[in-house]
Amino acid sequence: MAWLILVLSGMLEAVWASALSASDGFKRVRPSVLFVVAMLASMAGLAYAMTTLPTGTAYAVWVGIGASLTVVWAMITRKEPASIARIALLVLLVGSVVGLKVVS
Repeated sequence: MAWLILVLSGMLEAVWASALSASDGFKRVRPSVLFVVAMLASMAGLAYAMTTLPTGTAYAVWVGIGASLTVVWAMITRKEPASIARIALLVLLVGSVVGLKVVS
């Protein structure tokens, strides 16, 4: 259960990071509210997962999922360029996250 909550929390990290960008320095209300709600839920899930998973592993997986999904979303919405090198590095990052799960 802790792994599932950790993955969902990592996904919420991507939501709050994207919402933070869309908030335009907290000038836009909806993205600002989404940022706060998603961040609180994401942190709560991370905290819960850390009660049973090793802290370093849980944090690395949480950040890896959040960072990967944030970059993928930015590529999909064309706010960041997609290139073979960037995609290969994302695959390497995701592979590292999966590897941490396998050895934990």
